[in-house]
Formats: sequence, C-alpha cells, structure tokens
Amino acid sequence: MFKFGDSDMAQKFAGELFEGFIEQYKDLILSHDEIVILPSPYHSIPTASNYLSLYFKTKINAFLFQHNRKALSESKIYRNQTYTTDYGSLDYSERIKLIENDTYYIDRNYINGKLCLFLDDVKITGSHEHIVKKILKQYDVQGNFVFMYYAELINKDIHPNIENYYNYFFVKDIQSLSTVINAASFVFNTRTVKYILKLETEGLTALMQMIAPKKIVQLFDLAVSNNYHIIGDYKKNIDHINQHITNKKNLNYGYQFTERTT
Repeated sequence: MFKFGDSDMAQKFAGELFEGFIEQYKDLILSHDEIVILPSPYHSIPTASNYLSLYFKTKINAFLFQHNRKALSESKIYRNQTYTTDYGSLDYSERIKLIENDTYYIDRNYINGKLCLFLDDVKITGSHEHIVKKILKQYDVQGNFVFMYYAELINKDIHPNIENYYNYFFVKDIQSLSTVINAASFVFNTRTVKYILKLETEGLTALMQMIAPKKIVQLFDLAVSNNYHIIGDYKKNIDHINQHITNKKNLNYGYQFTERTT
C-alpha cells in the first residue's frame, strides 16, 4: 500500500529508518552544519519515496532541534521521464538502459560542499544510485554523500522483479486500488497515477465511479503537470478523465427551474 500512496505507511517506515540511521550516523549528522536531503528524482508528481523523505526529514529535524542545530535543507533532482514501462519488472541492465534516456537536473550551487542525504525506499539493483552518482559527477558536485534505503535486496540470486511482487502485493485491481485512494491517509504518487493512466477504458470508468470527484480532478491536474498528456500511452485515458470532469461540471452547474404556485 505504501507504493500506491498510503502516507501512514510512509510515516511508519520513516520512523523505523530514522532509528536505524541515527544509531549509525549520529556523529556524522552532528558534525555538519549544512545538510541537504534529496528524495529519488521526479518532475512534478512525487514518488512514494518522496513521502518517506518528508517524514524522515521531520524526525531528523526534531533530533537536530534537541541538539540546538540547524534543520535540514531540502532539494531535488528534477527528472523528465520518457518511458511507461513498469520499472519493477526489469533487471539491472534493462533498468539502466531505460532510465539513462531520461533527462535530469540538479542545483549544483545549492548542494555543493554540503552533506547530502539521498533517500529512496528500496535498493534492488542499485541502478538509481548509479544514475545519481553519474549526475553528481556530470555536474561536478563536491561534498559528502550518503545513500540510504528503507530496504535492500541482498541476495543477488533473487531476480529484481521481486520488487513487483511487493509493489502489487495489495493493489491487484481497481477494487483494491479504490480502497487505498479512498483512505484518509492517501496521497497521489507517480506509481498510482501511471497505473490509472494505463487502465483499460472500462476499468478507468469504473474506478472513477468509486472515488471522490475532487480526487479525479487532482489526478487530472497531476497528470498534466507531469506532461503525461503528450505521451501516447497515457493520452487516451487523460482525455477520458477530462471528459468525465467536464460532464460532471455541466451537471453540477446546470440551472434547475421549479414552477411555484401561490
């Protein structure tokens, strides 16, 4: 559920990650005045790890407050994603080949010379870490870098597609997805939006009957903000969502006249 936007799980994982991290890196944290946290790269729609990063930052800031130190700064690696393939089903070489086609930007001047905490939810093959290190080298960023994960696949005999087993452990259809979306703890992330945009028309129509209208509008706004409307695999569903919203507005704002007699 975490991978599809359950912020309560993100908060739980962040607390556990903080406890393990601070036990090992307390001295490192307290030895730096300028610390920046960066979640996994994204453009406009946050990833699941972005929410993990958000809650982790809160925990670290509380720790820094207790020691009368400056709070963390925050930055991001901007990413223009070019593919619609489900990343979790691929091996290391396939992942690298896929994500290297994306374009990335990092604010070198902001993070240069600082302790940088690069946070992601899980390390399966290390392909994202490879890309981030490549970006740091490309932009000639100097500083101390720590890569942290809530979980890591240690056994290299296990195929990386084990990630998809966990990603889709709960969400297997529109009914289970609607359960996550309708929860008070739900927040949209990249995976949820992409999953919806790749549904068959019948499934998409049914899902929109299961969730609140304001969440459908939010879905549309996020999809457009990430330029998904110019990606062929997503355009049909975005148009369908837009038409659904338009039809609802016409119904809601239509005038009704009732004849009265005295």
